Amino acid sequence: MEIGSTDVRKINFAIPWFINRQANTNGDKLSRNLADTLAKSLKFHGVINIIPTADYNGSQDAEWNKLGADFTVLGVYEATQNSIKLEMRLFDVANNRMILGKSYSGKMKQQKEMLFRFCDSVIKDLTGSEGLADTQIAFVSQLNGKKRKEVYITDILGRELRQVTRHKNLVVSPRFVPGGKFLTYTSYHTGNQNLYITDLRQNKTTQVLSRRRGMNLAPGWFPNGQKMTLTLSHKGNPDLFILNKRGQVVEQLTKNAGINVSGTISPDGKKIVFVSDRFGTPQLFLMDLKTKRTQRITFTGSENAEPSWHPTENLIVYSSLRNGVYQICLKDPNNPGESQQLTTDLSHHESPAWSPDGNQIIFSKQDGRENKIYAMMKNGSYQRKLFAFQGIQTYPRWANNY
Repeated sequence: MEIGSTDVRKINFAIPWFINRQANTNGDKLSRNLADTLAKSLKFHGVINIIPTADYNGSQDAEWNKLGADFTVLGVYEATQNSIKLEMRLFDVANNRMILGKSYSGKMKQQKEMLFRFCDSVIKDLTGSEGLADTQIAFVSQLNGKKRKEVYITDILGRELRQVTRHKNLVVSPRFVPGGKFLTYTSYHTGNQNLYITDLRQNKTTQVLSRRRGMNLAPGWFPNGQKMTLTLSHKGNPDLFILNKRGQVVEQLTKNAGINVSGTISPDGKKIVFVSDRFGTPQLFLMDLKTKRTQRITFTGSENAEPSWHPTENLIVYSSLRNGVYQICLKDPNNPGESQQLTTDLSHHESPAWSPDGNQIIFSKQDGRENKIYAMMKNGSYQRKLFAFQGIQTYPRWANNY
């Protein structure tokens, strides 16, 4: 199954309440919560429709064919105060056979992680693509009208929110290092736009990567995680440089040709798309990193910015100012033709970025008076708000754990 296809019927899943093996019953709070979390994580991927449990009262003995189910997951659990064991089996209803079974044991607080892992196994079996349930999303949040902005990370369902920065100042442009264990961001708390990196496996220290005078902004990491592009202005003009992972300058890419920002690297590490106003307004440019040959690639939209390169394909997603509204657009950087506009509603859509599997796009959308984190499939379908967090959320980025 191709996840991004527009003509694929969604797969109908039934996720009945889990059975408590010790009591041989279901319907208790835990059994319902386990089924609900698994159902929501499967639905998140955009190819699965969940049959409401009310249609069969949550029972594991329903007539799945009559309900229109293609697949069902039957789960059981054993729990103590501090630990839990989960067993889940995926059944093909039409052929009346089990096609996947997994068992997990751990602490009670690890139940979500177990469900997410099983979800990703199901997605992998059905689509051939890696699942997204066990990934993380970073964003900048501004709370309660305060001027300070901090970086947070969360799981895909917004069930666990973790504050990463505590600078009590302006923080922008979080970027995961490939692998998802480190996060870089720019903070103004010292009075200069310095670039920092933090190891997400701990929550105590952060390290400065670049504190050159002026801008140290918006790193674009190479796929191998060993180098990045960064906008520096210590020489006067905001230009793009290549730095190694220790923050040392390796090469200067642009020189005194307007403001140059937001570099994003091709999957093979040979090209870069970036934003420059060298011709008057922000537009996207493509550079061959070996020859330094540079060409403008956007000509529609009064401003084009914030590009993000697909993890495996020659596709750029970016924000484009059209008729006074920022819309999300898609473009092959090697094709000089028109781009595809994915959003059309009259709200600003900004800071798009790809999911690790390349099947979804995450972005910040104006929602009333505040910006919230939204996602959609790469063809523009299944657009929805991801989280119900308070405040303003901007600059979303997905961790590439693959």
